[in-house]
Amino acid sequence: FNRTLLDEWAYARPYRSETERREAFPQWLHTYNHHRGHTALKGQPPASRVPDLTGQYI
Repeated sequence: FNRTLLDEWAYARPYRSETERREAFPQWLHTYNHHRGHTALKGQPPASRVPDLTGQYI
């Protein structure tokens, strides 16, 4: 996770300020957890492993 964090968020593109970098983090984290496939999960995102994450089945 730490290597991915550095490669895909922290240093993936130039930011004008640390504030701009921090503001980009929530969207990156959402993409990482909900849309980015992981080899350890057979190409599924981590959120796919959490039952009823969205609360749609309650």
